[in-house]
Order: sequence, then C-alpha cells, then structure tokens
Amino acid sequence: MSGPLADFKARAESTFARAWQQRGPLAWALTPLAAIFAAVSGARRAAFAAGWLKSVRVGVPVVVVGNVTVGGTGKTPTVIALVEALRAAGYSPGVVSRGYGAKVERPTPVTASTPARACGDEPLLIARRTGVPVWVSPDRVAAAQALCAAHCDVDVIVSDDGLQHYRLQRDFELVVFDHRLGGNGFLLPAGPLREPLSRRRDATLINNPFERALPDWPNTFALKLEPGHAWHLANPSLRRPLAQFGGTPDAPQRLVAAAGIGSPERFFATLRAAGLAPQTLPLPDHYDYTSNPFSEIAADAILVTEKDAVKLGAWNDARIWVVPVEAALDHRLITLVVEKLRGRPSA
Repeated sequence: MSGPLADFKARAESTFARAWQQRGPLAWALTPLAAIFAAVSGARRAAFAAGWLKSVRVGVPVVVVGNVTVGGTGKTPTVIALVEALRAAGYSPGVVSRGYGAKVERPTPVTASTPARACGDEPLLIARRTGVPVWVSPDRVAAAQALCAAHCDVDVIVSDDGLQHYRLQRDFELVVFDHRLGGNGFLLPAGPLREPLSRRRDATLINNPFERALPDWPNTFALKLEPGHAWHLANPSLRRPLAQFGGTPDAPQRLVAAAGIGSPERFFATLRAAGLAPQTLPLPDHYDYTSNPFSEIAADAILVTEKDAVKLGAWNDARIWVVPVEAALDHRLITLVVEKLRGRPSA
C-alpha cells in the first residue's frame, strides 16, 4: 500500500498508538465499543472452551507464538530462535503463518525463492533464515495439515501468530510483548488489547530494548535481540560491523535507518545502542515498497531490517544495507517448552 491511503493509514495508526498508551479522552470515548468487543470476543472464547465451536488437533504438538496486543512485538525473530532451539533439542519443526499482506486462498508452501507478495514478508524471512518447511494460509489448521501431509518428518508445528485462532489446538502458548506491554489496559478499540492481560498462557516473553524491569507475571522472560554485521543488499557476501557506519569526525557518514515493522523505534534503538546516530524513517508495518521511499533521500548508507529486505531483492540501490538480528531466548524458557511438549512437568 502506498500513496494517500497509506499516508492516512499511517497517521491513524500513529494517533491510536499514542492514545493507547494512556487513558485519555479518546480512549475513554471508545470504551463503549471496547465493551462490545469484549462481549463478542469473550463469547467466542467461551464457545471454544465449552466445545460448542470445535478446535482441531493436527496430529503433532503445536506451539503458538502470538500476542494479545495489536502491532508487532518481535514474534518473527522469536519464531526463528524457537525453531532453532527445537531443532537443537532433537525435533523436526515446521512453521505455519497467516501470510499477512498476501492474497493466499489455499495452503501454500513457502521457499526461499517465493516472492514476498505471494506469501507475506514474515513467512518468507522465516523460511530463508531457518530452512524448515513453512506453509501459509488464513486457516492455520489447513496450513498445518497440509504441511504435515507434505513433510512426514515434521514432529512439531510452530505457529507464527494465531493466538486467537482457537480452532487450532495448541500445546504451548507463548505471548510476546514489547516495552509498551498492555498500554492503557483497555481492549480494542479503546486500547491495544485483543484479549485481557489476564489471559491464560504458558509463558510470556518481553522484548524490552529499553531494559525496563520485567513485570511480575508467572513464567516471564526477557527477549534480547542482538544485531549482527550488516550485509549489502546488492551483494550479500559483503558484510560490515555496525560500528563502521558511524564515520569519523573528519568524514561523517550520512546515515539513514528505515523500518517497516510493528515498532520501528525498536530497530532505531538497537542501532543507537550500537553507537550510531542515524536519521530515521519509520514506515507502516508490512510496508510493500511498491513505491521507493528512498528516492529523494540524501544518504551514504541506508540501514533496513531483514523483514524489509525480503521485499527489496530486485532493487538496485548500492546504499542499502541489511541489519540482521538474533533473538536470544532464555534457556529456562526453552526447557519449559521442550518439557511441556514431552509431556513432563517442569522442574
């Protein structure tokens, strides 16, 4: 999406993002609608809990990595790290995702060469980073069933998002927050919550680049995202430490950082923590890059996220460098997941 509609959407998202962090006039004005949302979503959860709406077990254990808030919180790097941890524990994982931003009509496999427009940016990034089977569909049950049918060796499914997709039975729920936590604590549209903060889950992960104290919730762990060497979009074999983008006092480098993710400020904070001081260009989440936001920018180097990079493969802009991040999961969280999957209580 680009043009006036994208600009309006970005302004609206920014307005609500600010309003959702406090209980101000706009939030209070929307509380009647939040009450309706709470009633409808609560009735749906109760219907699944009572068995009036049927959930489906797909034949292998399922781990859902999701959130109870609107917007990105760091689920994709968490999924990648969790897949690697499960593989190290002896599992053969696969991943299902909705394929946000793509027109997916039936369960579709994702490979490293699949265009982002056909599967979504996040599934493509997961497929490229992990090499495990990845399937997309708005119906995650159908995606998981198709994946298992095509890959008989897969013995655990990780669902990228889908916490509210109750039709898919799951064995472990991992809820990811960022530094905003639950915002003002209101449900949509008065606040950012899709479900109450009290929602039951097996573990909570806080993506917290600002190093604030963790909330006192059961099974709550910190997510640390560590940036690696940047790689050149046009020639991925070229790699540079982030420190080299700072320039020198005698030869300062014109540096721009751009991010089309749920919380661009997290990416910018990561770069600042590495000693850089870029000009910043926040873009809407899942920005499709059908128009070039860099064409009028004067910069010696432009740093983007991996999620942005999967949509820029055909671009011929020698200024663009991609900053990968690695999620470091607490070993206690990994143990909790593995022992739950193996059917043993945690120590």
